[in-house]
Amino acid sequence: MQNQPIRTTVIGSYPFPGWLLYASEHLDQFGKTDIAEMIEDAVTVAVHDQVAAGLDVITDGEQTRLDFNLSFYGFLQGIQENAEVPRKWGPPAHDQRGKHAIVEEISAPKGLGVVEEFKRLQRLAPQGPVLKASVPGPFTLSGRLLPNNRYPDRYAVTEALLPIVRKELEDLVAAGCQEITVDEPSMSCYAYKEDTKRFVDIFNRTVEPAVNRCRLSTHLCFGNYKGHAVGYRRIKPMLPDFLDFKVDEVHVEMASREFAEIELTAEFAKRMDVAVGIVDVKSYYIETVEDVVARIRQCLAHVPAEKLSVAPDCGLSQTARWAARQKLINMVKGAQQARKSL
Repeated sequence: MQNQPIRTTVIGSYPFPGWLLYASEHLDQFGKTDIAEMIEDAVTVAVHDQVAAGLDVITDGEQTRLDFNLSFYGFLQGIQENAEVPRKWGPPAHDQRGKHAIVEEISAPKGLGVVEEFKRLQRLAPQGPVLKASVPGPFTLSGRLLPNNRYPDRYAVTEALLPIVRKELEDLVAAGCQEITVDEPSMSCYAYKEDTKRFVDIFNRTVEPAVNRCRLSTHLCFGNYKGHAVGYRRIKPMLPDFLDFKVDEVHVEMASREFAEIELTAEFAKRMDVAVGIVDVKSYYIETVEDVVARIRQCLAHVPAEKLSVAPDCGLSQTARWAARQKLINMVKGAQQARKSL
């Protein structure tokens, strides 16, 4: 159980500064030292905004990742980039993201880079907030890799990635990381049509090295690419099986769904802490402090304050920085007001 009632946290990603996006498209104009400085500056900006908002838990904003998931493919050997892009024109959506071919045995001899990210965050962050690292789970990570003869379906690809993610979690704990989120939105997106017990088995085998060695959580959402969901946006298909996830906290997307199924958070709260998405990252309506307080009161009808965290629905990388910053500020102020009324 967490120490702080109505704890304020984030999922992982934070908007890139505009200059970082520009520079990433012109990397040939920068040297290695320039790029290293650029990365540190970007992480410093993300940390500053989160600390200024007053969050209890912060991340590095995933400033070295072009995507919470796809960037990890740069650490994998045995794959070939962007083998298939189904649709290149028209409204932006998930089917415009390229898939990768598997050409050899999948491996990651240098890990997935998260340990290096965490060590950088340790160096740049001030004392006070808890530092969190986020890692995609193997089922989600498998989604953009095309099966082949060696790996005949998505589950076979997942099994190949599972020990790689396990090792990353083990190394993160060894590096002193006290809070880790394993992102598995593909599991929540496909719970309505896949074997949820199989999902639980995959997840629990993945996180085994971190269980009881850090505060472990999972993020379950319905996708957010260019402000669009991809999955069937219902929690009910996840239950009761997802209650068997070996985690200290589960994060559920609520704000974008107008708090539909909020009553089901009580089921999770019987087994674990619950982080509720309290602000909508897909909307440019800036939730007021009063909005946040009212939403927290809704949550408290189902989850005790000592087991409740509040967060954005998903990572903030798809939200403009001016909006993300104010949403976090108001979220923290709302949580502080709600605590006073306990």
